[in-house]
Amino acid sequence: MTRDDLIAMLGEQTPACGPARNALIAGADFVVWNGPKRRHPSASREEPLRTGSIDAVDKSSWFTIFLNSMVTAVVACCGGRRATTMEWADTSESGA
Repeated sequence: MTRDDLIAMLGEQTPACGPARNALIAGADFVVWNGPKRRHPSASREEPLRTGSIDAVDKSSWFTIFLNSMVTAVVACCGGRRATTMEWADTSESGA
């Protein structure tokens, strides 16, 4: 799968798909695993899914992608911004 293929497949399936697409356009690293196929927990059908990940160039965001078993469509995407070291320390100290 090429970067352009994945960019084209990332629509508005979930709120995270747009930011994931933007990360790819900006040069993010990505991988789609060939390993065991998994079924997305919220999927209503029994089709096995392939998974992958997208990691922003500046490592500030990450995304998990779920594709159909033939790797021809993105079914869902989740992810978001990684906490910075300072954000992590603030959260740890506050007990949140």
